[in-house]
Amino acid sequence: MPISVDEIIDRLGNAEAAARLLGVGTEAVRKWRQSQAIPARHWPAVLRITGLGLSDLPGAPPAPSSTDDGAGVPAGATAALVLADGGVFWGRGFGAHTNQSPVSEICFNTGMTGYQETLTDPSYAGQIITFTFPHIGNVGVNPEDLEATTIAARGLIVKQDVTEPSNWRATQGLDQWLRSQGVPGLAGIDTRALTIRIRDGGAPNGVLAFPANCRFDLPALQAQAAAWPGLEGMDLAKSVSCTQSYSWDETEWAWPNGFGRQTAPTRHVVAVDYGAKRNILRCLASAGCRVTVVPADATAEDILRHRPDGVFLSNGPGDPAATGAYAVAAIQGVIEAGKPIFGICLGHQLLALALGARTYKLDRGHRGANQPVKDLATGKVEITSQNHGFAVDDKSLPAGVRITHISLFDGSNEGIACDEKRCFSVQYHPEASPGPADSHHLFKRFIDALV
Repeated sequence: MPISVDEIIDRLGNAEAAARLLGVGTEAVRKWRQSQAIPARHWPAVLRITGLGLSDLPGAPPAPSSTDDGAGVPAGATAALVLADGGVFWGRGFGAHTNQSPVSEICFNTGMTGYQETLTDPSYAGQIITFTFPHIGNVGVNPEDLEATTIAARGLIVKQDVTEPSNWRATQGLDQWLRSQGVPGLAGIDTRALTIRIRDGGAPNGVLAFPANCRFDLPALQAQAAAWPGLEGMDLAKSVSCTQSYSWDETEWAWPNGFGRQTAPTRHVVAVDYGAKRNILRCLASAGCRVTVVPADATAEDILRHRPDGVFLSNGPGDPAATGAYAVAAIQGVIEAGKPIFGICLGHQLLALALGARTYKLDRGHRGANQPVKDLATGKVEITSQNHGFAVDDKSLPAGVRITHISLFDGSNEGIACDEKRCFSVQYHPEASPGPADSHHLFKRFIDALV
């Protein structure tokens, strides 16, 4: 039977002694008391110092056992999240049955709305999303709120069971939609505990299992999760990009007519698709652009043969350094041609690489619709939507490239500009409208540069 966090801290001496022995601050120990959970990365030291067993620790997984006969599955549980460190979260499955999802990075998203847009955002490829807002699925799904044709995320985790939709726009329930797309979900777990675990220990690797026969091989699932190398060094842009060029003229949604069409464009923009969200393309069209979309691996020659007034670098998943193996040369070719460039998210990181900077992986990433960003030129704070696990290293920016925006959460880079080379980019998503229009001015800034 697990003992309390307070008793564990007492066995370590006291809060100050626990902080010293485990190499953390006393504020971290205070948060452990508050959440009644100690991050898994500290368990080995706790066990060594106190002499406790793994089963004594709150939140530790039960001893894995073969479940060919269904033994070991808690009453009512039909699905499980199994982490690389052996942690298991049991719950109720929904969506598509699967013996296991592809091994993924487990992240959390703090947005209170927009779960359909989040699930179809190609930037979430390779990830299972934990939604911190408890009521997910209550407005169903509809064909207008898709950011891509298919779901990009490999699974989702929610607190409350998914209910029947209650919204006039809904054409399908979330559970039915997930089943049609082959994506599993897990409900009924303590999403706060999982979120704290990610916050304190970084995004873990894991698998989501929802087998139709309710049989789980926990040791095998944990071994597969532990063997996965993670997103660092992984190029995922090609897997979500288009495979051939196409034109886009759909404009933003507006009441009461819905989406419109751009019939009188004044500018021509080539958008490089590293995993582009549809609403980014709509914003470009609404700003007066004829948009030509090209694949992620398009060369500078492929881009420039369309004779664009400017080039847009889209969002996307994976490690920018890996995608940069082919994207950087193309971007540098566009820069040398003197074409204005605007990048968002992965496009921001790739532009930084093309200018000579470096990127690095964040411990937790920024994912949600409530991220405050400061514009250094104006001093204004924009409430932004974000989804990224990598960031640009400010210290690596070369001369002539300036920082334009910073995160007010952790001070990480949120924007750069190089006036001499007519390019700028931001880490966040100005098209996602969480503010709801705090960042739309960036599209006008880009259009004004297309002369």
